[in-house]
Amino acid sequence: MLRGYLRAAVFGGLCAGFLGIGAAPVRADVTSPTLEAVKKRDQLVCGIDTGIPGYAYQDSAGEWQGLDIAYCRAIADAVLGSPKKVKFIPTTSKVRFSVLKSGEIDVLIRDSEQSFKRNTDLGLDEPAVNFFTGQTFMVRKSLNVAHLKDLNGATICVLTGTTLETNIADYNKANGIKINTLLFEKPEEAFAAADSGRCDGYTDDGGSVAAARSTMKKPDDWMFVPETIGGLEPLGSLTRQGDEAWTRLVKWVHYSMLEAEVLGITKANAAEMGKAPTDPDVRRFFGLEGDFGKLLGVDNGWSARIVSDIGNYGEVYEATFGKGGLGLPRGMNNLYSNGGLQTLPTWH
Repeated sequence: MLRGYLRAAVFGGLCAGFLGIGAAPVRADVTSPTLEAVKKRDQLVCGIDTGIPGYAYQDSAGEWQGLDIAYCRAIADAVLGSPKKVKFIPTTSKVRFSVLKSGEIDVLIRDSEQSFKRNTDLGLDEPAVNFFTGQTFMVRKSLNVAHLKDLNGATICVLTGTTLETNIADYNKANGIKINTLLFEKPEEAFAAADSGRCDGYTDDGGSVAAARSTMKKPDDWMFVPETIGGLEPLGSLTRQGDEAWTRLVKWVHYSMLEAEVLGITKANAAEMGKAPTDPDVRRFFGLEGDFGKLLGVDNGWSARIVSDIGNYGEVYEATFGKGGLGLPRGMNNLYSNGGLQTLPTWH
């Protein structure tokens, strides 16, 4: 079946050539105002969260860590040859999109849900999903809550300017109950309010709720309500519309981290695997054939640098949300081959 399809595709291409259309392949334009600005500045300006474990937070030495931080560094590594050439701009949920649209940042990677309205009404592109989750609720065990409907009359801490409020309002209306909300601009403020008793619980995406629980004075006093609302929440990078080449680059940086995991290339073995590979996929990944970097407006060593300096997707997940981080099972964020939702196009 596949061979028949390929024959049909080849035959169609030959016919197009004979008819004088599509005779020469047309490469995508790699001209990008954002890419050129980043190269000229010799620094990527990346919009991130103000501080939330797992996604983006400062460690005891003041260094930024987290899944979103790794993606910022990966883009800088691909474009500028170093994961250190990044300026991090913490943004609140309320202003994050306006900061991106105004050009103050080059890319937004801030545990932000990709949605219809953001892609259309706000005019933002959504290159890649680096974290799949759902809106989750965390409450004190002392409330004796078994299901979400049991939160009728409770007050939940929520970040303002998010889809979280809308989801709760929709859930209230659909179920004839009233879950109240107390709004905050910064995650750390909401965490503190929940811990001090101003709210009965906290809601956000699953990763953020796991982060919130880790900051409580007594984490074991808190539990996750089993149901989620709002459907699947794909979180990931956002770029300005009108700069397709930059959006493509951000997208393929994500795919390179997944491809490395698929091929079994890790931060530890990258140098050895890149010495003299014979596997065509591995050779493409290391820039030894295919000119994939040039097609994105960068050099052909871009993906090799990312896995060597930062690691593949699985390694980054484990260090931030997995066993080396918040202890959140990988679940939906497994590769497609392991029953997860993370998948990618081929590099042919």
